[in-house]
Amino acid sequence: MRILIVRLSHLGDVVCSVGMFHALHSAFPDAEIAWVVQGEYAGLLEGLDGLSRVFRFDRGGGLAGLVRLWRELRSFAPEISVDAQGNLKSALVTLLGGAPRRVGYARADWQEKLGALSANERAEPSSQAHLVGRVRDLARHIAPTGEFRTSIGLAPGEIRVGRTRLAELLPGTSAPILLHLSSPEDTRGWPLDHWEELTRELLLGGERVLLLSGPGEEAAGRELRARLGEEIPGLTHWIGQKGLRELAAVFAAAGELGGTLIACDSGPMHLAWSSGLRVLVLEGPQTAGRTGPWPPKDGPHRELRAFDSPPCAPCIARRCSHARGPVCMNDLRPSQVLETIRALP
Repeated sequence: MRILIVRLSHLGDVVCSVGMFHALHSAFPDAEIAWVVQGEYAGLLEGLDGLSRVFRFDRGGGLAGLVRLWRELRSFAPEISVDAQGNLKSALVTLLGGAPRRVGYARADWQEKLGALSANERAEPSSQAHLVGRVRDLARHIAPTGEFRTSIGLAPGEIRVGRTRLAELLPGTSAPILLHLSSPEDTRGWPLDHWEELTRELLLGGERVLLLSGPGEEAAGRELRARLGEEIPGLTHWIGQKGLRELAAVFAAAGELGGTLIACDSGPMHLAWSSGLRVLVLEGPQTAGRTGPWPPKDGPHRELRAFDSPPCAPCIARRCSHARGPVCMNDLRPSQVLETIRALP
């Protein structure tokens, strides 16, 4: 049996969908399972033990890119396609695969409901607000005996590398604090001035801090390093970090030491909880019950919102229409974050 998973983007959504692979792989251990994903996230999936192939969807490739993908998918010849995304783009890719059995969410659970026409088999409507819960319900439809796990499946060697890397970044540290900066253009992001104030206060309190910035936050990371300085005891900058599985391994190592990640609603935040690291997620337009760490309740993670959030929050929007901009994030003060961190068990 050949099964194709279609989940193209974004990083957090790809992480939230990994349980689909685990459920299918455990229910159908002899099946060849492939995944179509945007190229920038392919490295995260290529380390999954039991995943036969990763097909790269080139969102800027135009017609030529679609033709190339069509040829690759037809060569794989899936018998079953599972659309774990639920929009027009994923529907098109599902149809390109040519599988006779095309499984998707109930029409009510699609982001773009016209795309539901691509599926000739749909799950029952999900009662879950969180994406992980909806993916789990879809997995139970197609693989009811499968084991649904949210881990990205780091190998023992990867975990050892993560421990070594964390020890290089923060030698001799227990319960480290990791801060993942946000892009200034992201409505879900936190102002750089707030990150700076929080970092200074954590260091004054004797914490060991790792300041992380990926390619999208590299400029912010460099600016914050210039503000804070490079030779501050207890502080390490990791600017422009690349390699999603390396980052996951460092998160896993920090989790083993009882560490905490402070981050906005983002892909790295999802990568952290899926790797076993406790997360304090700073929320404004988003809400943890829909897009935050899993599980959303009764778990180790915490959601923090501004005391005086505007009535429009959470709006679940990627662009802010408030007259004063994203006040739901700007009014979340570093002192509130610091107080919450100090109260964590």
